[in-house]
Amino acid sequence: IAGCFQQCDRLLRLPLHEPMSAFPTITDVGFTGGTPRYSETQLRQDLNITTPKENTVLLTFGGLGLEQIPYQNLERFPDWLFLTFDRNAPALPNLLKLSSPEYRPVDVMPICKCMISKPGYSTFSEACRMNLPIISITRDDFAEAAILLRATQDYVPNRILKPEEFFAGNWDFLYEPLQPPYRPDAPKTDGNAEIAAIILNSFQNA
Repeated sequence: IAGCFQQCDRLLRLPLHEPMSAFPTITDVGFTGGTPRYSETQLRQDLNITTPKENTVLLTFGGLGLEQIPYQNLERFPDWLFLTFDRNAPALPNLLKLSSPEYRPVDVMPICKCMISKPGYSTFSEACRMNLPIISITRDDFAEAAILLRATQDYVPNRILKPEEFFAGNWDFLYEPLQPPYRPDAPKTDGNAEIAAIILNSFQNA
């Protein structure tokens, strides 16, 4: 595999990466991902959200096995609002299910205090682009998890939970301060634009 990588003309290396030293030419680019489609004001009006940002949390877990999420803990936070894309989530007064395909996690990030998630590049990258704090659980069954968790701690406030803290705990971590980023002054450039410009330039100069 390293031999194949060495034949590449250039690697556009995204943040949250391993060294990837097998590639002979490396160009570091910024975070990639979607951009919110709506202003915070419009989103609050459309979704009828009045809960302040400091009490609003995004829950997004992809294919983790959503039936495992201890939604009963939300009852301990009656004045908070939790947003989820889990259509099978229970009906709770402080849980808003975003089932419409017009909304993506990145669309609601601007109105949230933080995101509770599992490790995954796309969601983590968008959160870093939005400067959204991340609370995540470790995943021993996911090879990229340790790399993503370590690298994310450079860029945004964060908290890394053991699975038992998330699944069996009472979620008191929501009241506790987050770990500040290790590199608060690290640049967060627009990887979307950088990659597009590099590709366009390569065709123009071909």
